Amino acid sequence: MTVDLSDAFRPTDDDLARLRARLVAAATDGGLVDVAYRVVGSPLGELLIAATERGLVRVAFASEGHDSVLQSLADRISPRILRAPARLDAVARELDDYFAGRRRSFDLPLDRQLSRGFRRTVLDHLARDVAYGHTASYATLAALAGNPKAYRAVASACSTNPIPIVVPCHRVIRSDGEIGEYLGGGAAKRMLLALEAAA
Repeated sequence: MTVDLSDAFRPTDDDLARLRARLVAAATDGGLVDVAYRVVGSPLGELLIAATERGLVRVAFASEGHDSVLQSLADRISPRILRAPARLDAVARELDDYFAGRRRSFDLPLDRQLSRGFRRTVLDHLARDVAYGHTASYATLAALAGNPKAYRAVASACSTNPIPIVVPCHRVIRSDGEIGEYLGGGAAKRMLLALEAAA
């Protein structure tokens, strides 16, 4: 008589969840996680958020392809990436508060290593000088960044902003009042501008 014991030793979903939690804790405690990430829901769809020990390094829309974003983080920062949601609890809370209209600015440490040179200068001015509920033109931001003729470079910096929403590139519009391009798409940009205008 043959007895099949495979079902007796098959782990349950709870067993796997506990094992995963232990592995995440051990990797985090051992300093083996260079980039932690999680996916959160939002009115704009699922957002991938990622952080290093220094701070939030990436916010990605589903349209960017989360697997592609993770591969890019592995290539540009470190392959030691792990879904470790606890590191991103504060980010998730602040995003929830923002989308609920309870937050007008973010109090998060940011890791800006994915932006360099003029792009970084533009994003720094954007975060500091364009307040919630306000907009600025690409040309205005170019002047703030010290190069008034570089409005196309400003548009490029905004379109490659690794931390959209938190670093609010959605607040930059064309001089003619049109909203312009946005990494998350035109509908997402309009929704963010409407959210801030309603507050």
